[in-house]
Amino acid sequence: MSHSRRPKDVVTHIGHHKLDPATMMMGYGFDPALSEGSLKAPIFLTSTFVFDTAADGKRFFEGITGRSDGSGRAEGLVYSRFNGPNQEILEDRLAIWEDAEAALSFSSGMTAITTLVLALANQNDVIVHSGPLYAATESVIDKIMARFGVSYVDFPAGASREELDAVMDRAKAQAAERGGKVAMIYLESPANPTNALVDVEAVHAARAAAFGVKSDGAELPPIAIDNTFLGPLWAKPLKQGADISVYSLTKYVGGHSDLVAGALVGSKAVLDKVRLIRNPMGGICDPNTAWMLMRSLETLELRMTRAGENAEKVCAFLRDHPKVESVGYLGFLPEGSAQRDIYERHCSGAGSTFSLYLKGGEREAFAFLDALKIAKLAVSLGGTETLASAPAAMTHLSVPEERRAALGISDNLVRISIGVEKAEDLIADFANALEAV
Repeated sequence: MSHSRRPKDVVTHIGHHKLDPATMMMGYGFDPALSEGSLKAPIFLTSTFVFDTAADGKRFFEGITGRSDGSGRAEGLVYSRFNGPNQEILEDRLAIWEDAEAALSFSSGMTAITTLVLALANQNDVIVHSGPLYAATESVIDKIMARFGVSYVDFPAGASREELDAVMDRAKAQAAERGGKVAMIYLESPANPTNALVDVEAVHAARAAAFGVKSDGAELPPIAIDNTFLGPLWAKPLKQGADISVYSLTKYVGGHSDLVAGALVGSKAVLDKVRLIRNPMGGICDPNTAWMLMRSLETLELRMTRAGENAEKVCAFLRDHPKVESVGYLGFLPEGSAQRDIYERHCSGAGSTFSLYLKGGEREAFAFLDALKIAKLAVSLGGTETLASAPAAMTHLSVPEERRAALGISDNLVRISIGVEKAEDLIADFANALEAV
């Protein structure tokens, strides 16, 4: 938060009562007195900001360039590639949901992920990651970074503690052989599109066993996790030992399928490194999109709660349908299973995005998708409307066929993101579409 726009009375508690994030979304970080008494923050459409004195300008640029404290943070507003009032208010509010030290906003989720990787990985380093990942994320880590001498070691999302220990040992050996280090551990949970959960606590413990426990978390390979599917309402991985939560704000946080943005939330030490890359490269969220996200955060809990309730009803119908092979919904995880154990320790809700496996293959999946009347045939998720797509033929088409098969991304898989429509109407739509299969 820049000193030049610091709100006067930021209320986080009333007496000893701590306010809920959903309540603080209505005004946290914005003082109407600084904007002509406007109830809502204006959209600050400006490319640059006026300094009071030349000395202020110098001091602000010492922050931006990292010369003052190495964080890349300025004491005031400088230029819209670096910071702006809308982006800073948005970042303040995003951090609240996970009790995080800091947050950074980006022009897309993939910009956030790419900037994070660039900030942490150097030539000859090794990245450890879970699988499957969103196809574009996998491309950045496994293909693009390979051009700059960065390699990877991966493991299946549901890996046990023993498997994780072996992966860490393999990564350490690979890094030593190359003359580099293990740069980071990147997770995605639930995995896209299979909904497989990663045991973040086990990953944290395996990291400690492999690399020790140091006083400064930034000295260890940071654990970053894509929390888009369940966060920030149903999963808070920072509590399980992750250093950074990664978000495509396009999805549930934006929630209306009308913007593209991303964010990193978590450790100040890690995000300071990322900011030093974002400052020269750009990639910060624009003021208009930041304002729209501030608006969306006000109804985040309401929207996600309604969508989650709808998904539970829809999945109960789909599970028993004769043309359905299985439903990959977190609420249906078998009692006593490893995945159920992770769910009960890590999650407060099953979410509203799930995988539907139809009996058959691509022909049956396409027939189902083409027959939908209410649900829209489109990629993405987390909007107010219900969306359905075929990952093997769409979002994950770039993943090699053998790897898709190993990860359970089959031709009969349909990914569904339930919206806030009436559950009964959605059930009627899916029942009708299944008749066409």
